[in-house]
Amino acid sequence: MFTGLVQDIGTLRSIKGNDNSKRIEVEVSDRFTSVQIGASICCSGCCLSVVEKTKNSLFFDVSAETLNKTTIGSWEVTTRINLETSLRMGDEMGGHIVSGHIDTTAELLSVEKQGESYRLEISIPEGYAHYIASKGSIALDGVSLTINEVNQAHFGVNIIPHTWANTTIGERKAGDRFNLEVDMLARYVARMMHLKEGA
Repeated sequence: MFTGLVQDIGTLRSIKGNDNSKRIEVEVSDRFTSVQIGASICCSGCCLSVVEKTKNSLFFDVSAETLNKTTIGSWEVTTRINLETSLRMGDEMGGHIVSGHIDTTAELLSVEKQGESYRLEISIPEGYAHYIASKGSIALDGVSLTINEVNQAHFGVNIIPHTWANTTIGERKAGDRFNLEVDMLARYVARMMHLKEGA
């Protein structure tokens, strides 16, 4: 489990494999050098297990399912990646519960600066509208965000200067795609409503 509060940004150093599986190498700062083999790391929203490490890099294996559901298949050497270690007992819960299991990807429709902050409009992927609610939570590339408003086609989020400067969101432009994970609570509520309607 994660909180959606990005701790650092890594850089993709190498990527090997094919459409069925890839091994990626992510260059990391000293903050992540103590991470152990087998540890779970949230990589731009995707929960990946460390399978190998060097002094400055962590290696992850990525399955076909993950490649199909996320943006990882489009990553290239020098792609910058939001990083977060998994929660430990007693850690502060500052964002919201993020599993690292990506539901789908969503397109960034527009970016508008408003004062010191930035306003983003994100497309709602087909079949996901019932998981997205005004003032609810959502994770985009592993960043915990509050949804400002929703209509049938898209939703809006506001990015404060700290988040803009300390995550990869500040590098995104219209047409780019985010890894999207809906709020876990919304997922279960939607499931319960579906079962109730079918009863």
